Amino acid sequence: MTLETVLLAVGPGDADRSDELADAVVEVAKPADATVVLAHVFTSSEYDDVLTRLEFDRSVDEIEPDEVARRHSTIIDLQGALDEHDIEYEIRGGVGEHGPTIVDLATSVEADRVVVGGRRRSPTGKAVFGSTAQEVLLSAPCPATFVRSDDN
Repeated sequence: MTLETVLLAVGPGDADRSDELADAVVEVAKPADATVVLAHVFTSSEYDDVLTRLEFDRSVDEIEPDEVARRHSTIIDLQGALDEHDIEYEIRGGVGEHGPTIVDLATSVEADRVVVGGRRRSPTGKAVFGSTAQEVLLSAPCPATFVRSDDN
């Protein structure tokens, strides 16, 4: 299978692991010369919070999620890492429940691989890996890579 498009999906909890996510996506995308789709997914309430925090003009009829994602610090950090490695990318924003929205984005961009992050879980927590990661790993239309963060 040829690897042409890799979806790197991040959310509000991923700011502290952008280095690990960048390393993982570079490792997958660079040898294949694949394009990376950097996607930031927000729930509706997270989206409203980000619009306020980033001081978007709410008098505008509609603010595109792609534009909000472009201005988000996690995406900006990841862009820097991809630029360093000369990897082509595009930026997408999504609004909805994290797991299903990531799966929908993977389908719409025809991703050949999805990369998502998560946290290490306690022995009890391992039974439920995290609803977003679990949803993506079980429902993605292509192979998915889980990048675990060591913090709790």
